[in-house]
Amino acid sequence: MVVPMGWLTKLYARLTAAASSLQSPFLLLVRLYWGFQMMQTGWGKLHDIGKVTGFFTTLGIPLPALNAPFISVLEFVGGILIMLGLGSRLIALLLTCDMLVAFMVADREALFSVFFDPDKFYAASPYPFLLAFLIVLIFGPGRFALDELWARGRQLH
Repeated sequence: MVVPMGWLTKLYARLTAAASSLQSPFLLLVRLYWGFQMMQTGWGKLHDIGKVTGFFTTLGIPLPALNAPFISVLEFVGGILIMLGLGSRLIALLLTCDMLVAFMVADREALFSVFFDPDKFYAASPYPFLLAFLIVLIFGPGRFALDELWARGRQLH
């Protein structure tokens, strides 16, 4: 059976259009879920800052008494901003750096196992956050975000 090339091209164009229409809803779901998870993580850290400071000290993080509250606030407020889609790329960059540092200092073994034991890498707690924030950093927050409303408002003036 011979399938005309024009038919395949039209079918592929429809598939592409349908998949593209899911981009903003997908980005919204990523932002809402992982932003909420990060907000909760930050909230937990804020309510036991002494424990976080002690943990940072054991990891050898410089100035743990300053970095613990900074990271706790970044994760709490950053999670809220990611959910809202406000300052998305900047916040995603900061949270991506946060997750890379978490991998390097708290899950070094998992980080370095990415090529020889990827299951360990994927199972590490920073991994899904890192992936989610990279998605927002690279693709933006999508249409359903305050960033988008702000950009549209600026175009009107």
